[in-house]
Amino acid sequence: MNSALTATAAGFGTGLSLIVAIGAQNAFVLRQGVRRDAVLPVVAICALSDAALIALGVGGVGAVVVARPSVLTAVGLIGGLFLIGYGCLAARRVLKPSALTVEAGEAGSAGVPGGAGSRRRAVLTCLAMTWLNPHVYLDTVFLLGSIAADRGPWRWTFGLGAVIASLVWFAALGFGARLLSPLLARPSAWRVLDTLIAVTMIVLGATLIAGV
Repeated sequence: MNSALTATAAGFGTGLSLIVAIGAQNAFVLRQGVRRDAVLPVVAICALSDAALIALGVGGVGAVVVARPSVLTAVGLIGGLFLIGYGCLAARRVLKPSALTVEAGEAGSAGVPGGAGSRRRAVLTCLAMTWLNPHVYLDTVFLLGSIAADRGPWRWTFGLGAVIASLVWFAALGFGARLLSPLLARPSAWRVLDTLIAVTMIVLGATLIAGV
């Protein structure tokens, strides 16, 4: 029992240390959380995707992918272009003050829930942000998978701890971000947030393409 708890705690701590680092996924979840737009589906996609990838890593799929580097090259190129494109959209919102005011039918900075079109865009963007980002594979399939392998019979318990860490983090980030709403009630504050998002996305995208 103690070994199981130790493995779960180790998985939780390791998973949290990898997930908390600022990245494309976190920046997107934070923005959706502040806007209160499709928060539940976005959090669910991130947590369930991490769970699936962690399971693949613990199951040893990482070793198979390493044997096919062309797969990671393709994902890196597509993901890099996508992140740069999303970063440019965030930069456009910074440069055009009117773009900071969300149109009717979408979520506003005051926290008005978005419409079906806004939720659909958020879900599709979140899926792309997750599955086209090689950094996600590196953290879950490769790093967590290799660390879990050292746990022997407790590797799946270790993986469970990492899955719990992912769920806790994304839920806290998505639903807790609304606490920042009072700070982001002014367009100038949104400009700062979108600047950080734009820089993060573009730098990560350029890094991915440079590494291809």
